[in-house]
Amino acid sequence: MIRINLLPVRAAQRKERLRSQLSIFFLCMILVCIGCGALYVQKSAAIKDVKGEIASIDQKNKELRKKIGQVKDFEKKKADLEKKLAVLTKLKTGKSGPVHLLDELSAALPDKLWLTKFSEKSGKINLAGVADSENTVAVFMKRLDSSPYYKNVELSVTEQTKAGGRKMQKFTLNCSVEAPSPE
Repeated sequence: MIRINLLPVRAAQRKERLRSQLSIFFLCMILVCIGCGALYVQKSAAIKDVKGEIASIDQKNKELRKKIGQVKDFEKKKADLEKKLAVLTKLKTGKSGPVHLLDELSAALPDKLWLTKFSEKSGKINLAGVADSENTVAVFMKRLDSSPYYKNVELSVTEQTKAGGRKMQKFTLNCSVEAPSPE
């Protein structure tokens, strides 16, 4: 009988299978490394793009902060100017106020009434004077009350006194100042 030795063939087949499995394993490892490298390059590029966007946004943010600072400075200057204009307007309207007050006071004075005191403080006016009768004082009060600059005219004190041999009425009035609205 003829005998055939098949052992070296099986060993060769095993070596061949082992070689093919190792080559497939190394090929898979190389493909995995190439895939990971490609993914790394892609993610690195994406990170670089995002960092570039962040740098661009930071630059714009710095520019906008400068502009915001300038706007705030302009707003502060505008508010200061508006305050100054308000003060100037108030001074301009208040400049003619005393002239009108004294003009209205002069127009309201009856013939037989003399003022001895005129004081104004914080919109309150105190008047003192002498008249020949209570009626003259009443006429003066009515005239003052009808003036657009004098409001709430009230008689504080009236008393009879003698001046030069004649009986006179000494009086004190309180009222408030009100500038009429410009029309």
